[in-house]
Amino acid sequence: MPAPIIFLNRFYAPDHSATAQILTDLAVDLAAQGHDVTVITSRALYGQDHGLLPRQETIAGVKIYRVTTPASRRGMAGRIAAYLFYLLFAPIVAARIARRGTVLVVKTDPPLLSVPLALVARVRGAMLIPWLQDLYPEVAVAYGIGIAKGPIGRLLTGLRDMSLRRATRIVAIGDLMADRIVRAGIARDRIAVIPNWSNDADIVPLTGHSPELRAGWNIARGAFVLAYSGNLGRAHEYDTLLGAATALRERADIVFLFVGGGHMSDQLAARVDALGLTNFRFAPYQPREKLSESLATGNAHWISLRPEFEGLIVPSKVFGVCAAGRAVVAVCMPDGELPRLIVPAGAGVAVAPGDAAALADAIVALADDRTRTAAMGRAARALLDGGYTRTHALTRWLFLLEAVSGDIAQR
Repeated sequence: MPAPIIFLNRFYAPDHSATAQILTDLAVDLAAQGHDVTVITSRALYGQDHGLLPRQETIAGVKIYRVTTPASRRGMAGRIAAYLFYLLFAPIVAARIARRGTVLVVKTDPPLLSVPLALVARVRGAMLIPWLQDLYPEVAVAYGIGIAKGPIGRLLTGLRDMSLRRATRIVAIGDLMADRIVRAGIARDRIAVIPNWSNDADIVPLTGHSPELRAGWNIARGAFVLAYSGNLGRAHEYDTLLGAATALRERADIVFLFVGGGHMSDQLAARVDALGLTNFRFAPYQPREKLSESLATGNAHWISLRPEFEGLIVPSKVFGVCAAGRAVVAVCMPDGELPRLIVPAGAGVAVAPGDAAALADAIVALADDRTRTAAMGRAARALLDGGYTRTHALTRWLFLLEAVSGDIAQR
């Protein structure tokens, strides 16, 4: 009989944040395969300052325990309190329900959650699998947070690495992330690379470019649209895009569309306004059930990552773009995770951050050869279907859990 699995992450269904959606997909799929699955999460919804979900319920065969969470999470103090409450109470609940041989799969929200759970695994005789969505405190260093660079940062890194060394297996979401873990002293054969996925069953390629949405967003039917969908965060780099858009401001047939939000999106909109650019459109987040139509508005999609974040974060939104059958324009390090994925497959192009002229040339080439751009979109969907769907991810997780079950049997 498969070992019981306990997932830990601060958000879970009905929350719709990225980490919650990925975890919900996997937990539900494993439960459907006959696994005993439990999730320990918070009572909050991402981005909401108030409101609490039920303490305990079962959804789609998954048992959900929600730990004590502050009723008000307004402001920086409220957010810090929410982090600390989860860091304190989630390990306590895990220690209470875990048994010898239980598999603890620990995500990275909040950061360093694997540290207390390593102790829980040791005390309860459980198996620890950190599921790394990012690497802290290195991400904090890349953000420029000074305290993460000094003795406190070294202490946190040491604690994190200790928890990884005590883990039975480690899941990284990209090869470059796995390389960084190896450099921390972890044997490569203990690391499984399982990329995140998209809602690829519901996001499908559409033949057109959603003319109704385009009309509502003041985009001409025949325009070439370079789109972005989702939250624009601090790890993304948009100066290169602004430089290219400025160079192309006289090309009335080229439009830059941003669908979503985030602090950096507001900054970008302010910069666009200050530069007097009229070739940008900004639209709000779209419902999940309309993602196919929303993603289809773009002929191609722009995705970026600042060089200092390579190996620390993987822009998993690429899989949604591939599911929609659209070409990818990656502004990343040439040897970064995204270029390694899309360029060999013919699914898009890559440009180094800071090279606005090269990006402008790439956009013009795609705009002027729509047949080539559409072929890249088809290649993107073929890339996804060939190894990066939700079903492929489930298969990799089942293989990993089978290996861990073998480790349990040998103990």
